[in-house]
Amino acid sequence: MIHTLHNSLLQLSVNTTGAELCSLRSLASNIEYLWQADPEFWANHAPVLFPIVGGLKHNLYVHEGKEYSLPRHGFIRYNDKIVLRRKGEDFLTYGLRYDAESLEVYPFKFDFEITFRLQGHQIVVHHQVRNLGKKSMYFSVGGHPAFSCPLHPDESYADYYLEFEQNETVRTWVLDTGGQIEKEGPLMLNKSAVLPLHDQLFDNDALIFKDLSSKRVRLKSRKSGQILTVRYDNWPYLGIWAKPGASFVCIEPWLGLADHSDTDQVLKNKIGILMLEAQAQFDASYMIEIEEG
Repeated sequence: MIHTLHNSLLQLSVNTTGAELCSLRSLASNIEYLWQADPEFWANHAPVLFPIVGGLKHNLYVHEGKEYSLPRHGFIRYNDKIVLRRKGEDFLTYGLRYDAESLEVYPFKFDFEITFRLQGHQIVVHHQVRNLGKKSMYFSVGGHPAFSCPLHPDESYADYYLEFEQNETVRTWVLDTGGQIEKEGPLMLNKSAVLPLHDQLFDNDALIFKDLSSKRVRLKSRKSGQILTVRYDNWPYLGIWAKPGASFVCIEPWLGLADHSDTDQVLKNKIGILMLEAQAQFDASYMIEIEEG
């Protein structure tokens, strides 16, 4: 089921399956800012990543001596057990709680909520994780929103670029054929804030940034100007990705990473993993701001 919110500026829609944002439209211009999941390229809009980000080596991890399996990005994406828990004039809150099936692949008693809130020309995407168990819990969270690019018929993909908040000198990290982080890769920004988009940028999969100083990045067009901003104040990692040849770009705040190729596969040792004490709660938000006019 799809639920919709709007204010005087924006309309958003969320699919209960996967708690996936599936539309973000300006009411003034009628522009759809979110990628509309063309299955020829990539049949998603904005997957929610939990309890892992990226892929595990051989899709496996070990906890307390037992081996478990999880798919890439975890089990929120495509999950039809998610329910709409609360709805207000400006927000939608979806939730998923552990059950016997989830404990077979992820042995933690979790409660996961994600809230989409409209604030003027912004959307706040808020994640809340609660550990309902009696032992420490290990997890990651990530966003994966895909934005339409180009937006206008007289523009090309190469007219667009990403502008970071600060000048950066940073390399990407290279994924091996199994989707694990293998090594530090080429320099992507060298005392620069501008990352041009082009058709070959993602030929080797996602750009993975671990050491950015910037906490916001803008999608801009050389022809039509500023498009939108993604703010990720407390998220240490950022992924940038698109399917080669597709007309979108993903700007992905992450609180976790894919396995490194030399991982021992023990969950608590996983680089970027978060630990939550028994009965504790964790909260994290990122924001999408539409910048028309």
